[in-house]
Amino acid sequence: MCGRYSLTTPVDGIRKLFGFSQIPNLPARYNIAPTQAVLAVRRDDQGRSAFMARWGLIPSWSKDPSIGAKMINARAETVQEKPSFKTAFRRRRCLIPADAFYEWKTIGGAKQPFRIAFEDATVFAFAGLWERWQGADGSDVETCSIVTTEANAALADLHHRMPVILDSDLFETWLSGPEDAAAATMQPYTGPRILTYHPISRALNDVRNDDSSLTDPVTLDETPEPDPAPKKKPTDQLSLF
Repeated sequence: MCGRYSLTTPVDGIRKLFGFSQIPNLPARYNIAPTQAVLAVRRDDQGRSAFMARWGLIPSWSKDPSIGAKMINARAETVQEKPSFKTAFRRRRCLIPADAFYEWKTIGGAKQPFRIAFEDATVFAFAGLWERWQGADGSDVETCSIVTTEANAALADLHHRMPVILDSDLFETWLSGPEDAAAATMQPYTGPRILTYHPISRALNDVRNDDSSLTDPVTLDETPEPDPAPKKKPTDQLSLF
């Protein structure tokens, strides 16, 4: 699965990779968590456009928006059949920019977080789905989910699942290609770039901790416990609710 990730790349780098002109003014985020507002990219009549969506897809037919907290990931193996995701797969596929993501592995009885990124530390795209949900007051809320698949050989020892990562030559296939072509992209990453990972501080476990120290490698037998208070108040986090 994918339950946390980061996006710290400057706006110009994001714009260059994804090919759109307008983008919100985004702070560097080292600990993006479910239910927060995240950057996503979709295709519209004007080409590719950036938008903010709440992470955790709420199906348009749902009566209860809290279901979104359980819909942060969509399994590639079932996304075309599962009622919560099948319409979004057909009509509302998106890209979700990131430059790292996190997984936990139980070591010595404790869950240890690891930071996973490409060797060159550049921004990349998760395959995503988005949906528009209307609240009781008539307001629209746009939400999203990250598609996951089996882990590739580089990550299999860490976790059995990984997000679907798309290189730029597959962006258009995912965003606007026919369903069978889009489905074929939902594979463990085997592209030319190399994924690496290292253990980081357990401070990641607290979503209020959101600073560059979460990129620093730690020695497993010296992993510090999280600080009792967050190092950075979440005042710069965007919220859709």
